Amino acid sequence: MEVIEKKLYFDDIDFVKLIGLHDENLNVIENKFESSITTRGNTITLIGQPSEISIIEKLLSELTYILKKNGDLTPEDVVQVVALLSNDDEEKVGAKKNNFSQSSNIILHATKEIIKPKTPTQAEYYNKVLNNDVVFAIGPAGTGKTFLAVAMAIASLRRNEVSKIVLSRPAVEAGESLGFLPGDLQEKIDPYLKPLTDALQQMLTPEKFKSLLEKGVIEITPLAYMRGRTLNYSFIILDEAQNATITQMKMFLTRLGVHSKAIITGDITQIDLPESKPSGLINAKFILQDIEGIEFVYFSEKDVVRHKLVADIIKAYDKKNNSNSEKND
Repeated sequence: MEVIEKKLYFDDIDFVKLIGLHDENLNVIENKFESSITTRGNTITLIGQPSEISIIEKLLSELTYILKKNGDLTPEDVVQVVALLSNDDEEKVGAKKNNFSQSSNIILHATKEIIKPKTPTQAEYYNKVLNNDVVFAIGPAGTGKTFLAVAMAIASLRRNEVSKIVLSRPAVEAGESLGFLPGDLQEKIDPYLKPLTDALQQMLTPEKFKSLLEKGVIEITPLAYMRGRTLNYSFIILDEAQNATITQMKMFLTRLGVHSKAIITGDITQIDLPESKPSGLINAKFILQDIEGIEFVYFSEKDVVRHKLVADIIKAYDKKNNSNSEKND
């Protein structure tokens, strides 16, 4: 896959009006494509595939024309130009294009693959996220809960339905604590968040991933750092939610602001909390199941999309656990 870098210079216009306050105009464009867009001085640097770079150049040229003609750029101008030009040119150059319709069931055209549901439960998951603001995905490892959640978040960002993706996890792990891990605070936290960054890096080019992180469009943070925030126009994912306490779960769910979505994923058979602390995910199953706009999806070993042995491993452990429960009864 060929990747090029191109610099565009803008010396004869009001550069701040072109890129928008806090780069908001450029973010609308960047969200639409896999290419990364950065600025320095009055220079815009594009890194991506030649076909996409050509489209983005045309978009910026059209926006420059409107700015010179009207003396200003409105958010509506940017959205309209991006919608019209990018859709027209994508067909001509064969660039990747998202189709998030229920009829096609394609979630995302990622860097290396087309991502779509592979099992009936994954399709149910996808449709419930489309039609609800809060969705709980509960089931064993390997069923695609987190991977599909990240794909749906990126697709929503590309459609400019949200302006930010927030990915979070409780910093809890069996037999370990942050204090025993080497390094500073960020180095201690990184291992807990690695599964989320792995999913993002599988769907975005390295340049795009780095650019979105640096701009804060994608934020990856431990659950404890979410307190006191209100997240508007955001797609929020809480992973490994079985390790969130009841208090943490309530705190997370009440971060939801206007025009935001939340996906909560977890496996209630893999709880690493102390016995004295009930799981917030199990608690949420009972108290939130009848609220309109909140949906639950339950995965099983039949939905495992990893190595074929993973489903057998999960089934064997479930059988052993059930046997032990019967003996205790």
